[in-house]
Amino acid sequence: MYDVIVIGSGPAGLTAAVYTSRAELKTLVIAGAVWGGQLMLTAEVENFPGFKDGILGPELMDNMWKQAKRFGAEIIFEDATNVDFSSKPLKVAVGRQVYKGKSVIIATGASAKWLGLESEKRLRGRGVSACATCDAAFFKDKKVAVVGGGDTALEEALALSKFASEIKVIHRRDKLRGSKILQQRTFKDPKVAFVWNSTVQEILGKDRVEGIRLKNVESNDESVLACDAVFIAIGHKPNTEIFKGHVELDQAGYVVAREATMTSVEGVFVAGDAQDYRYRQAVTAAGAGCRAALDAEKYVEGR
Repeated sequence: MYDVIVIGSGPAGLTAAVYTSRAELKTLVIAGAVWGGQLMLTAEVENFPGFKDGILGPELMDNMWKQAKRFGAEIIFEDATNVDFSSKPLKVAVGRQVYKGKSVIIATGASAKWLGLESEKRLRGRGVSACATCDAAFFKDKKVAVVGGGDTALEEALALSKFASEIKVIHRRDKLRGSKILQQRTFKDPKVAFVWNSTVQEILGKDRVEGIRLKNVESNDESVLACDAVFIAIGHKPNTEIFKGHVELDQAGYVVAREATMTSVEGVFVAGDAQDYRYRQAVTAAGAGCRAALDAEKYVEGR
């Protein structure tokens, strides 16, 4: 029996584990077979407080893992496969093994949607990114491309405009899906231009992004656009499949927090990108992990 079971091992999950284990609550972290969240795919993090010269994403997560271990958190590197929140104690399955807890913190995060190209995967962290807020400063006075046509893509383009010299927004249709106010802002921005009716066939470059090969969906003509970075902005998907039918989710699949960090089930809390579809930053996820941990601690002690 654990006082707290944390599902997830990104900044939210590991921060929660630091707080709960330091409070001498028996804590289990189900980290996942691929642990550490999206920061494991980030080459350098310059906007996390406390690291004046920046820090590599995997190094930051390794530090968080060691910090949670230092205070006594038990960490297993396997995926949670099912949950049962219908009765107390709460149950989380990892394959055939079932763990029981007085409380659960959902911190499974969200994953950026990718194009699915081999070249995209190979150059991720070398000019391919899904977060302009995280990486825009690395491309000051450079030419960049943004792929997408919704709010996410337009927000990325506007964020990049503060740094890049030129932004090309690649959209597979001839009209944007983003909100009218964001469309107006991007159309007025002199650095932003649009490439309509086009899809990315390949991201070019050996060790870093050098350009993209495009295909016009109407004419089938192909062309090459030179650029130093490609920001994929076709949305995010919360990693919440196993919670369907067990806690309240919104239409997009994000966990709904009803009271502070408490979900629709008493004793089940949520932190990070599994609930936050707006900010999606490491520091906000860590802060949410702290909040969920303090709420879980109060709940467990209240029982």
